[in-house]
Amino acid sequence: MREIVLDTETTGLDPLVGHRVIEIGCVELINHIATGNTFQTYLDPERDVPAEAAAVSGLTTEFVRGKPKFAERVDDFLAFVGDSPLIAHNANFDLGFINAELTKAGRQKLPAENTIDTVLLARRKFPGAPASLDALCRRFNIDLSGRVKHGALLDAQLLSKVYLELIGGREPGLLLGAAAANRSDLRPTEVREPRPIRPHAPTPDEISAHQVFLKKIKNPIWLKTPAAS
Repeated sequence: MREIVLDTETTGLDPLVGHRVIEIGCVELINHIATGNTFQTYLDPERDVPAEAAAVSGLTTEFVRGKPKFAERVDDFLAFVGDSPLIAHNANFDLGFINAELTKAGRQKLPAENTIDTVLLARRKFPGAPASLDALCRRFNIDLSGRVKHGALLDAQLLSKVYLELIGGREPGLLLGAAAANRSDLRPTEVREPRPIRPHAPTPDEISAHQVFLKKIKNPIWLKTPAAS
């Protein structure tokens, strides 16, 4: 089972008033395990990045100017995502921006029914508790030391760990699917021929030898009479 954990950084909160995507980060999961296969791109939004947005992501107008435009990376993005379910934190936000960009590029929108919102998962599992990505990482003891600023790929990597915890976690070292295929230290299972069934009933000679052996034992415990209480 393939899933894609998705996160975006944007110039603001609403694509309907002209805000654009400036970074996309995706992490591939196979059977709920990160494969190490990722997609990340910075994008030129063809507008300024407001100071409040830059303060969150660290991405300034000067940094993203001259980066590829969404239309120039759309084929790579769609090829990576494919038809896999999308996992996102506050999925309506990320999907809204992605679909706005797809519409501008003349492409079909990604279906909302093919997304899983980890905010909703967290609120069902922990009613009334904070459901931000930071709060969930702290709840599950996921290292946040590298998250000085929000970054789409970093946040997608953190979210992939949070998602696995929200759906029940996994045993340490458990390997499934493609993750196991990448392990060089796993040896193929050795095929052995089955042994023929051995008879278990003793032969007369074995019974006779056993009786001789028992007579050599002094004061066998099974012949002692239990002491009266």
